[in-house]
Amino acid sequence: MKKLLYTILLSLGTFLFTACTDYINVDKYFYDQVSLDSAFSKRVYVEGWLSSAYSVMDNIGEYREPFRWASDDLYHPDMKEYVEGNYSADHQLSDDDRNNSRLWKYYEGIRKASTFIDNVDRCPELTMDEKTDLKGQARFLRAYCYWALIRVYGPVPLIPTEGLDVNLSYEELSLPREPFDNVVDFIDAELAETARSLPIKRTVNNLGRPTRGAALGLRARVLLYAASPLFNGNIDLFDVKDCYGNQLVSQTYDETKWAKAAAAAKDVIELAKASNLYELYVIAPKATVLPSQRPPYNELYSDKNYPEGWADVDPLLSYKSIFDGTILGSKNPELIFTRTREGTAHINDWVYQSTPKTLRGNNRLAVTQKQVNAYAMNDGRSITEAASTNDYVTEGFTTQAYATENPFLPAKVNLMYNNREPRFYASIAYNGSVWEASSASESDYRDKQIFYYRGLNDGKQGFKEECPLTGITLKKFYNSEDSRTEGGYLVDKTEMTIRYGEILLIYAEALNELTSGQVYHLTTYTGADVEIQRNVDEMRYAIKRIRMRAGVPDYSDEIYENPKKFFEKIVHERQIEFFAETQRFYDLRRWKIVEEHESEQIYGCNTLMNEEYKDMYYLPVRVAELQTSFSRKQYFWPISFDELKRNKNLSQAPGWQYYD
Repeated sequence: MKKLLYTILLSLGTFLFTACTDYINVDKYFYDQVSLDSAFSKRVYVEGWLSSAYSVMDNIGEYREPFRWASDDLYHPDMKEYVEGNYSADHQLSDDDRNNSRLWKYYEGIRKASTFIDNVDRCPELTMDEKTDLKGQARFLRAYCYWALIRVYGPVPLIPTEGLDVNLSYEELSLPREPFDNVVDFIDAELAETARSLPIKRTVNNLGRPTRGAALGLRARVLLYAASPLFNGNIDLFDVKDCYGNQLVSQTYDETKWAKAAAAAKDVIELAKASNLYELYVIAPKATVLPSQRPPYNELYSDKNYPEGWADVDPLLSYKSIFDGTILGSKNPELIFTRTREGTAHINDWVYQSTPKTLRGNNRLAVTQKQVNAYAMNDGRSITEAASTNDYVTEGFTTQAYATENPFLPAKVNLMYNNREPRFYASIAYNGSVWEASSASESDYRDKQIFYYRGLNDGKQGFKEECPLTGITLKKFYNSEDSRTEGGYLVDKTEMTIRYGEILLIYAEALNELTSGQVYHLTTYTGADVEIQRNVDEMRYAIKRIRMRAGVPDYSDEIYENPKKFFEKIVHERQIEFFAETQRFYDLRRWKIVEEHESEQIYGCNTLMNEEYKDMYYLPVRVAELQTSFSRKQYFWPISFDELKRNKNLSQAPGWQYYD
C-alpha cells in the first residue's frame, strides 16, 4: 500500500491529469480521495505532494509564457502567429504537446494546493510551525496560479477552497466565471494571510520557496493590475458576462483600487526598511574605470552616493549583473522571488535564441527598432532631444581610435549606438557587438565581433529566417563567459520573477493615479492603519532609486507634479527597466494602450543590405516578414472548444466563437 501511495504521489502531475483540459473531472478527485487517508500520514508524502504543486510553476513563470516574444519590443519567428493574431478557440497555439488548452496548467496547481492546505494538518510528523509554513507556501502557489489565470483570461472560475464533492454530478461541478473583483479580492486576502505566516528569509537551499516579501510583492502586482484601466471602470468590457448574463467587470471607476495597490507596494518597502532586506543591487566602479565609462558629469548626481547620486555606482555592471549570472540569487538584495531550477533553464534558452549562429546559437530573437529608439542618451535626453543639437546621429561609424578611448563601442559600429544610457549596452546586441564567449576552448570563438549584414554567416541568407529579422538582438541575459561552442558553457542565471525594482515602480505608478489632496485610510497586511495619498516625495523615493542605479538624471519637479506627464514617464521607464522580462505585453493591455502600440508595424534595420551598402543597412524599414494585428477581442485569451463542451457554465470571452 505504501509503495502504491508513493507512486501515486510522484505521478500526480501526469497520471491524474492525463485529460488535462478537464480541470474539474470527477475521476481526478476520486483518486485524490482514495489516497487522502494515507497521503498526509508521513513527512515524505507531504513533501512529495507539495513538490508536485510546485512543479506547476515550471509552466507558468513569466519567462516561460508563450507571449514572452510577442509584443512591440521583441520578436521571434516562432511567435509569429501570436503577433499576427492567428489563433482562436480551436487553434490555441499551446506550447505543450499534450493538449490544446492552457487552463489545465493553472487549475492543476490550484487543485493540488487546495487539497494540500485542507489535509496537511493530518501529518503527525510535522510541527505546528512547519505546518503553518507549508500551508503558507501552498497558499502562495494557489494565488500565483489565479494571478496567471486572470492576466490571460480575465474573470475566471473560483474553485471552492475546501475542494469539490466527488458525489456531485459533472453538471453540478461545472463552474461559471467569477466577477473579476471577486477573484482579485480572494487573491488579495490569501496573500495577506500568507505573508503573515511565511518567514522573512529562506536558506540558500530553499531560495525558490516563497517568503513574506514574495507574497507581498505578488499582492502588489495583482492589485496594480486590478486598478489599471483594463479592469477599473472599463465600459468597453460591458459584454464580459457569465453564463447567467451577469457583468463580470465593474463598469464604475474606483480610485480606491490605486490606493490599495500603493499600500500593498508600501508594505514591501516598509518590510525592506525594517528588515534591511531588499534594495536595488549596485556595484561600485572599479579604480581602473575610464571617464568614458561613467555617466557624463552632472552637478546634482555625479558627486553624491547612491541613492542620491551615482558616484559610487557602476550603472552598466549594476544593472547587467542581476540578469547575467554574475551575482548569485542568494546574494542579490533585489531578488524577492525566483523559480530556481526551471528559471535558470528558461533564461539560458533566451541566451540560446539570441546567440549568433557563428557561436552555435539559434540567432533568431530580434529586438525592434522601436525598443532601441526608446533608450535615452547617456545624459538622460531622448534621441529626439539629442538630435536637435546634433548629439544623436545615424550616419557614420566608429573608428579604431574611438574604440580605444570608448569601451562601450568597438570599431565599425554605427554612431546611432553612441553615447546611449548604460541599460542600452547591458541589454542590446546591435550590429557589430562583441560577444566575448570567454569559456570557449578555441580562441577563434572568443571576443567575436558579430555583424548581421546580408550574406554573412549571421545575416540574412536567401529567404531563411535564421537571423534576427530586425538586425538587432538581445544581450540582457548574456554573460561574457557564455559560449555554446566546444568546451564552452553557459553560466547559471537567476530568474528575476519578482524583484524590488518592480515594487518601486508599482508604488510610484499607483500614487500618481490618486487625486491630489485625497487621503485614503487603509490597513497594512498586518492590520495596522496606513495613510495613502499622492505624495511627490514618496514617488521620487521610488523613481530616483531606479534612475540613479541606471546612471541617468531624475525627473524634474514639473514631471512629478503633472500626473499625465509622469504616467508617460512610467510607461517609458517600465519599457526600459523591464525590457525582456515579459512585462511589456501585459502592461500595454492593462493600460489600454495596446492598440496604438501593437498595431504599429515592426521596424528594424535593412537586413537586405550587405556590407558594401552598410550606410543603407541602418535606414529603418518595415520588417516584411511580420504583419502586426490587434483587435479588441485579443485582450483575453479564448477558452478552448473542448473546455466549453466540458463545462456548460463557462462563458467564452467576447469576440471569440463558442463552437465550430
